[in-house]
Amino acid sequence: MTTHPVSPNTVLANALTHAEDVLAPRIRTMRPARVTFVVGTQINGVPHLGTSLVQSLTFAAAARVRQRFDLPVDVKFGALDNAPHEVVTDATSGHRYQRSYVHALGEAALVDLVNELYRPLFDALSERLAIPYSVEMYSGQQQTEQFRRTWLRAHRRVDASQWWLDPAHGTPHVRVPCPAPGCGWAEKYAERTRVFLGDHHAVVHAVCLHHGPYEIRIAPDSGGYLDLATLYRNLVKELAASADHGRLSVMVKGGDWVFGSTLVDNALTATGLCGGQLPARLFCPQVVTDTGAKLSKSLIRDGKASLPEGSAPWMLDTRMWPGSLSEYADQLLAMADTLLSDPRHFFRSYSAGELGRLMSTPTRSVTAP
Repeated sequence: MTTHPVSPNTVLANALTHAEDVLAPRIRTMRPARVTFVVGTQINGVPHLGTSLVQSLTFAAAARVRQRFDLPVDVKFGALDNAPHEVVTDATSGHRYQRSYVHALGEAALVDLVNELYRPLFDALSERLAIPYSVEMYSGQQQTEQFRRTWLRAHRRVDASQWWLDPAHGTPHVRVPCPAPGCGWAEKYAERTRVFLGDHHAVVHAVCLHHGPYEIRIAPDSGGYLDLATLYRNLVKELAASADHGRLSVMVKGGDWVFGSTLVDNALTATGLCGGQLPARLFCPQVVTDTGAKLSKSLIRDGKASLPEGSAPWMLDTRMWPGSLSEYADQLLAMADTLLSDPRHFFRSYSAGELGRLMSTPTRSVTAP
């Protein structure tokens, strides 16, 4: 049996010689001083195979861009600690409320979680390919002056982008959790949240599950925790990245983001960016089940889907990999080399069973160039 997958041709693959060719137009037009590959994940549980796949492909793609275009590269890992930890329904209003991981567990606990579950693999990938990386918690990102100034500018144009960011209702969710000590609850869909813009700040009015109405002032250098709905958060993050004219930020995402990114791009255009300013993106192969659906830990955990044929428990919890972390990193990078060896192999989805087969093939130890 061949160690390589058998992949069909596609319109995109037929236009490319190498997978990284999709980034060539931006690199050759922009001529950046360096390229940063930005990859993020919600830290709401243990990493699964899809997470490791995207992360290893991020480092492998960065190495290929460095070699191909002779540019310095690095990787930025965005740890989304604003994922919902608990969601409840208010018996009085009927509104849904959520409390994020960072508010439920605290920043220190989540830093420890990242250090335990994510940094070891990042360290191994970074060492093997000699590519530096950094970790940015969303809690820290939303506190930065650049992020808040970008949000304040974007929200002044929200009338133009609102239907792209929330096609169902036209109301992009802005959540500023209750600041009362030990609280942190916010309306999940922000039904009673109102944002009033000043010259250089915003005042947010909202209603807490436990403490009733409250008001918070958001300024570039101060204010409460600024939590945005997924598409809106990506718009602000990518607008902020586009302001660095010497750095090309490549947004690396799983294949399930292809459809959502179309909405974000249209929202960015409505906000004022032109085609050449839109973010560069690299969509990695998606891990799917026998039905073609995305491999979902939560559906399997809740009994709504079964572990697909050919898969193994470690695919849902990478700590269960039957070997050392060093061997795991080597297998991931060897598989990344295979997927990146032909655009037909990269721009497609893979069943969990097929990825398990690719991960079980003999591999070599990967060292830095």
